[in-house]
Amino acid sequence: MTAVTTVTRSFEFDYGHRVLGHGGKCRHLHGHRGKAMVTVSAPQLDDLSMVIDFSAIKEKIGGWIDSALDHNLLLNVKDPQLNHLMKTEERKPFVMPSGNPTAENISRLIYYKSKEILGEDFKMVRVRLYETPNCFADYSE
Repeated sequence: MTAVTTVTRSFEFDYGHRVLGHGGKCRHLHGHRGKAMVTVSAPQLDDLSMVIDFSAIKEKIGGWIDSALDHNLLLNVKDPQLNHLMKTEERKPFVMPSGNPTAENISRLIYYKSKEILGEDFKMVRVRLYETPNCFADYSE
């Protein structure tokens, strides 16, 4: 069995969303203080005995989360208010690439964006997104 070392960096961010088609309260616009736990591995440790420096994860992935998701409205492409908000808001809503902005889809989004940002030198292990302190979704390949 091959040993694997992983590192995890967490990011907290605020976002608004709603789940189109939901039968309960989540159909209404509401907000969350999300917490994304990004876990990464590498084939071997670097010269400093690290998978990757935590500050590099913060700068690269945290920078994207801050600019794209933090204090933003995450919407389904089919949201009936999307066109209006795109025309009237200074900061444009973030349109989910597929489906509703659920914890499941947001964790998947962060996973693939992180994979793109970090490149082939690192392996994405998992993204865990806490929508509330008690509820989370995991995404991994």
